[in-house]
This record gives sequence, structure tokens and C-alpha cells, in this order.
Amino acid sequence: MEQPVEKERPTRRWHGVLWTMLGVLFLLPVPATLLSAQFNWSAGDFVVWGAMLLGVGLAYEFLTGRADHAAYQWGVGLALAAAFLLIWVSLAVGLIGSEDNPANLMYAGVLGVGLLGAVAVRFRPQGMAWVMLIVALAQMVAGGLALVAGWGTEGASWPRDVVVGTAIFTALWLGAAVQFHRAAQG
Repeated sequence: MEQPVEKERPTRRWHGVLWTMLGVLFLLPVPATLLSAQFNWSAGDFVVWGAMLLGVGLAYEFLTGRADHAAYQWGVGLALAAAFLLIWVSLAVGLIGSEDNPANLMYAGVLGVGLLGAVAVRFRPQGMAWVMLIVALAQMVAGGLALVAGWGTEGASWPRDVVVGTAIFTALWLGAAVQFHRAAQG
């Protein structure tokens, strides 16, 4: 009698690739720091950068560990990439004015909506699709408030940073919503 062959989950196949990519990303700022006076990272900057990359990798592994649908994995990847980039941009330069502008704290609220929503729907695909739509809406509200209130006008490229940043992050959240919806259908 033949033993059924257990199909390898896509997450396991890409496990090494994920961690290699995160390792390369961690090392990317090293040559820039060594070669440019404008790009001057301290040891603390590398610790934060490494912790963020490690957190994204572990979150991806945890959230996709039992996922059989590739669309769910893409949804998780897009959502985590959006969250990672939003945190990184907010810490490094800020979307609204500079990184010191308190209006940038609205983006912590955007991430909080996503995290609380994901927990509330127990990370199930259809619920996650709705959560990502709500997060996209929260992203647009934050950007819209900044524009209407004139927050960040001291920034060198205001309002372009707010508009472009809002569009990019909204697109990432909506992309994640589409992938979660596909996973729920399939």
C-alpha cells in the first residue's frame, strides 16, 4: 500500500529565501554608512532596523505557518510590508513634515486598527479582507486630515509626501485585502 505523499507547504519552500532576504536587507545600510557622510547610522539604528526585520520575519512565519493558500500568504506579506514601511518611514523621515511632527502618530493608529482588527477576526481570510479595507480607509483619513489641517507644511516637499505616501500605503493595504479575499474564496 502506498503512503500518501505529504505536500510541502509553500511557506517551508520559501523559508530560506525569506530569511536570506531579511539578512541582506539588514546589511544593506552598512556600505551606505561607510561610504556616505549623509547616511550615518549608529549602533542603535542598526538594533532598531534588525529588530524590525526580525519582527516581520517572525510575524510572517507565525501567520502563514498553517496557511495552505498562496493568496493568504501574499496578503500577509503585503500587510506586513506596508506596516514595516509605514513604521520605518515614520521613524526615519516622517510622512507629515519631519519625523518629529506629532501628526505622524496618526499612523500608529492606522497600524493599531489593523492589529486589533486582525486579532478580532482571528486572522481568518474573509475577516482580514475587511480589516485591510478598513485600514486602507484609516490611511486615507490620516492623509486627508494632514492635508486639510495643513499639518507638515514645514516639510520641504509638502503636500507631495503626504499625497504620494497615502496613495502608496493605501494601495498596499488594498492589495492585501484583495489577496485575503482571494484566499477566502479559494
